[in-house]
Amino acid sequence: MSATKPILISGGGLSSLLLAQSLRQSRIPFKIFERDTSFSFRAQGYRLRLSTEGLEAIESVLDPPTWQKFWDKCGKTGGAGFTAYDAITGEQTEHAAPETLASRGGKIVGIARGDMRKVFSEGCEEYIEWNKRVVGYELSDDGVFAVFADGSKSVEGSMLVGGEGIYSKIAKQVSGGRLKVYDTGARGIHGQAPTAAFKGLGEGVFSLRDKTRPDGAVFIITNVRPDQMDDPGVEFGWTMGGQPGIIKAPNDDYTIVGKQAADIAKSLVKDWHPRFKPLFDEMVEAEAAFWKITCSTPSGVPEWPNEPRVTLIGDAVHSMTPAGGIGANTAVQDSALLGRLLREAGGYKPGVTAAYEREMRIYASKAVHTSYTTAVSSFGVAIDENTTPTV
Repeated sequence: MSATKPILISGGGLSSLLLAQSLRQSRIPFKIFERDTSFSFRAQGYRLRLSTEGLEAIESVLDPPTWQKFWDKCGKTGGAGFTAYDAITGEQTEHAAPETLASRGGKIVGIARGDMRKVFSEGCEEYIEWNKRVVGYELSDDGVFAVFADGSKSVEGSMLVGGEGIYSKIAKQVSGGRLKVYDTGARGIHGQAPTAAFKGLGEGVFSLRDKTRPDGAVFIITNVRPDQMDDPGVEFGWTMGGQPGIIKAPNDDYTIVGKQAADIAKSLVKDWHPRFKPLFDEMVEAEAAFWKITCSTPSGVPEWPNEPRVTLIGDAVHSMTPAGGIGANTAVQDSALLGRLLREAGGYKPGVTAAYEREMRIYASKAVHTSYTTAVSSFGVAIDENTTPTV
């Protein structure tokens, strides 16, 4: 690493770590500030399906050995492709061939967030400062400081990248409040179960939907991978979603994990077909966790006056619903693009963030719109930019 001022990165999520990998290989100094005390502090969330664009972005950043390690961690699913079932009757309602979701080699490629984070963090650990919650920034004559929740400041950086997700204080400050994240009211629960619980489904990507409830639909989606089906040490995950008002946490506390979340999931599927019940009866209760379904402005990433030394990546700039599975794939495109521009400039240079934001707004605005319109039909959500609450 050179002795120049580091690039400061707020947040230690997937897009931040992939950007750090890019900077490390370009020998551009950086520091990551993460609010948690370690990667194991919180549940890592549900499994991600990687698109062609997402895989290409990741491969463009990682060196060949790290890419191979990442690729080996990915599950590759062919089998039945995508199949939807009526959760109550067990009848098939929809089917699509594997290639409809395939991203490489005719396979549907997915990876657990935790595994992805481990690979992306390799070689970057010494540059992470834990228990540092960034709440703003201060510009200097020729640099920028991150400001932490305890009032202290970081070292002076050449540039600050806000990658700390939907609650980003950097996003609010740099955009002058133009960036908003709306709470759609829809909620979800993520669960895990041993592979044996999924044998009744077989290989493929499955959606199970219950439309009999008077208050709206409940559904899950899961990815069953053949290479790990007979490994008793492996758990597969499922992600449950419900229309606004159906999935509720006690006292509206969505930080609750474990048995309370598991019990709510089980109560919602008590009338489901016996073929699907093992996913819930055998679930690892400690792994259950709620999540809110949020979305940025559906019309796209707004414009704001460019601040040359501060920009944003990932959910901090374009939060998306899980519909279509394109949020993380868009976030890694941010990392690849910004990392490439910084490498070509040899580090921070005036104009880098403006060039990045121009290009990012095009593909990210399209992705947010796709994510939102899909969620309107899947989750029954609706965002009114004047009345829908923000997070």
